[in-house]
Amino acid sequence: MKLKFSDILITVMIGIVFGIIMKFWDDLYTVVKPLFPVARQLIYGMWFMVAPFAFLLIRKPGVALLSSVAAAGLSAFIGHGIEVLIYGFVQGLGAELLFAGFRYKKFGIVVAGLAGIASCFAGFFLDWFYGYANLEAWALFTKYGLRVISAFLFTGVFAYYIVRALEGTGVTNLIRPVSKEEYSLLDK
Repeated sequence: MKLKFSDILITVMIGIVFGIIMKFWDDLYTVVKPLFPVARQLIYGMWFMVAPFAFLLIRKPGVALLSSVAAAGLSAFIGHGIEVLIYGFVQGLGAELLFAGFRYKKFGIVVAGLAGIASCFAGFFLDWFYGYANLEAWALFTKYGLRVISAFLFTGVFAYYIVRALEGTGVTNLIRPVSKEEYSLLDK
């Protein structure tokens, strides 16, 4: 299943929409920081959501990585710098590799949630490289444990049900066939 131009365009648009959402989410995260310094990690999963959401919607290889880079590209452009673009690439790659591990054939809550967790782990390695994970063991476990929970909730549960709601409206029929019979019609 190769990406068509329309798939790429829709994926980039999803990334841009999530890039805008992430800007506002960053503002919320900043407000929550002094109020709930540890519990704020429970809303961190939004930054992992774009790749699984895009894959669940379009269901083609490369979409998770491309959407994450597009979202991070917008974030980098509006002032968050090149480091955010690197995070977008690494986190998108984490999700993409997880979907590849399932041969791009699983679209459920668990696989989407695991893709978010894979993004979280990928981000952890960058955090470690940049020194952001230089914490005592208990703090490291707490911080990233809460992020894993958040990653699963945002990328598995929320992304899955948002895509299901879109499927219910029929809008996804415009970007992907619903059944195997419809896939066969595309080949003719």
